[in-house]
Amino acid sequence: MRAALGSDEKTTLTDAVVGDLEKRGIEVLAVGPVAGESMAWGAVAERVGRIVADRRADFGVLFCWTGTGVSIVANKVSGVRAALCADAETARGARRWNDANVLVMSLRATSVAVAREIVDAWLSAQPDDSERPSWEIIERLDAARR
Repeated sequence: MRAALGSDEKTTLTDAVVGDLEKRGIEVLAVGPVAGESMAWGAVAERVGRIVADRRADFGVLFCWTGTGVSIVANKVSGVRAALCADAETARGARRWNDANVLVMSLRATSVAVAREIVDAWLSAQPDDSERPSWEIIERLDAARR
């Protein structure tokens, strides 16, 4: 499994999430300051979104101060369904009910312990086939963006 992970700054939180993913055997494709390259949050979000949309990664993880900016930019990439998650239940629901493929967390508001819970929930949840009608709405909206 492969994850694209980006942030506009490299922090203890981003390092912890990278380490957690790698311990699980997930290959991390780092983008932006996490990869040692200077890059603004919008560019980071777009690049991670394109990697996920092009299926070069199974999912994405994004960070910025609030998480809102990267969520907005990533969701403008056709095929991306980014979800800003502040807790494990939101992450679980985003995967299960919305087939979200990019997890977003706030650098300001997310502790390392909570991030681990969020990542656990994200990785353990699978899209629920009974939600397929909702996914069709998402697919129609996505097609309209192309």
